Amino acid sequence: MIYDIRHLSTYAYETPVSFARCVLRLLPSDRPEQRVLSRAIEVKPVPAASAARRSFFGNDVVTVTIEAAHRELKVDARSRVEVTRDTGDLLRQASRPWEEVRERAFAAATLAPSSPAHHLYPSRLVPVLGPLSAYAHVSFPPGRPILEAATELMQRIKADFTYDPKATAVSTPLIEAFEARRGVCQDFAHIMIACLRGVGLPAAYVSGYLRTLPPPGKKRLEGADATHAWVTAWCGEEFGWLGFDPTNAVLVENDHIVLASGRDYADVSPIDGVILGAGSQALTVKVDVVPVA
Repeated sequence: MIYDIRHLSTYAYETPVSFARCVLRLLPSDRPEQRVLSRAIEVKPVPAASAARRSFFGNDVVTVTIEAAHRELKVDARSRVEVTRDTGDLLRQASRPWEEVRERAFAAATLAPSSPAHHLYPSRLVPVLGPLSAYAHVSFPPGRPILEAATELMQRIKADFTYDPKATAVSTPLIEAFEARRGVCQDFAHIMIACLRGVGLPAAYVSGYLRTLPPPGKKRLEGADATHAWVTAWCGEEFGWLGFDPTNAVLVENDHIVLASGRDYADVSPIDGVILGAGSQALTVKVDVVPVA
């Protein structure tokens, strides 16, 4: 499946901003089962300087410096991506007991970016907490196959938590979202990661896009799509890293397009940085994910 993606972010400032340095993680990169056909970022006002690099986890990062005074900042990222992911009858396949996968993860002898070792321990936004570990253990009784256990955990999060965009913010602590049983895809991904790490299993955070379909008989609204977040869990050498979407209780397939991955949201936030200015600001984000016929 090939997708055209547009991600337009507009910042409106109450007073002029004299200087800005922004870190942009808005360019998808080639990954297993995903190929980038084209991509570009346009920033207005035009930056005085721009630098590109690839992060440790394989995310392409662009840093721009804006020295002209401005009341509005626009970041327009466009890409065309081909996804060839197919989980097929994955859940029918036999997998190792989760305890054995845990032992293999802790015995990892490499620190390459794909190593499970980087995703076993607490991270900036995902502490290991007793209540979440206890919640996870319900799905991880002794000897249960890793795929079966991780899938049930994903399904329980979907069933037990309510999607509510007003319940949390980016800064909401993980434990508050867990106790409220409410939040958005970022919260549900962090909760599942904390659960998996709480039982000793490697789990990573993925940001990206999910193709959505309009209601029957309705036209697709431009700019009405959104960014999405899900989890990849290391399921042993035989299966490697597999995607689980706890917001929708589905395995990650061709409808999911990866933008960036890391230990948690702090590693992959689409835009961050610093500005020099006073007053408030408002952010508007419009996303389009359009399948190419």
